[in-house]
Amino acid sequence: MTTPTGLPVMQETTYDVGGKKIFVAETGEGPPVLLLHGGGPGASGVSNYTRNIAGLAAEYRVIVPDLPGYGRSSKGVDGADPFGHLADHIRGLLDRLGLDRAHLVGNSYGGACALRLALDTPDRVDRMVLMGPGGVGTTRTVPTAGLRSLLAYYNGDGPSRPKLEKFIRNYLVFNAAGVPDSAIDERYRASIDPEVVASPPLRRPSGRGALRTLWKSDFTRDPRLSRLPVPTLVLWGAKDQVNRPSGGRMLADRLPNCDLYLVANTGHWVQFEQAGLFNRVCSDFLAGRR
Repeated sequence: MTTPTGLPVMQETTYDVGGKKIFVAETGEGPPVLLLHGGGPGASGVSNYTRNIAGLAAEYRVIVPDLPGYGRSSKGVDGADPFGHLADHIRGLLDRLGLDRAHLVGNSYGGACALRLALDTPDRVDRMVLMGPGGVGTTRTVPTAGLRSLLAYYNGDGPSRPKLEKFIRNYLVFNAAGVPDSAIDERYRASIDPEVVASPPLRRPSGRGALRTLWKSDFTRDPRLSRLPVPTLVLWGAKDQVNRPSGGRMLADRLPNCDLYLVANTGHWVQFEQAGLFNRVCSDFLAGRR
């Protein structure tokens, strides 16, 4: 059975994890796969993977949380170690779900969450798929225009629909016409939740501990990366204007068990812009059919 949007009917549950409420939607049967969404304004799990859930659910138990700070989960993220904060709560979610191990699929902010979880506790991750993950080489170059646009959303005159549309159409995707107005409207409504405006989950580090946070948030500075045994597939849009595609090569050079797929004519949202390709490649990699 599917909904009017074409998504399968999903079971919705909210779990208490480390004192935070984590909202989860899931469907399908098979090996468990967590889909971890990106950190743009108004993001949430199901909306970020709307073109992938049904395809993956044909073979897997697809588990789609809203990360802390987003969607229907509790707001607020530890600014001193945001990736660690996300990873701790997703690991806690695995515990609540009774899962010793799972596949992780993460886009951008969610990719950084997945990678940090794998570095801290590699025994909890079967295979991992990362799409333009955050935290790769971020201390080795200046931020991209797309990342600056994202980080500035709640600054200045505050959030607005024109600001969000500019970020999505100019920076998030390669083909601006491929994003319907309704998707921007939905994300804008979520982005102006008063709790989110009061404590945006994705911010540029500041204050006395900013340098330490920046350093800790760059995975290419972490010596554990070269020893991580988890089989990993990195997908990166060749036209990504948020996180530089050169990050894919950085990961492939450091991770000992990593495949790299650079996707032509695609921006930061590989799973949305190239959904058919993504669903096939992701399913095959997670099943070990590469």
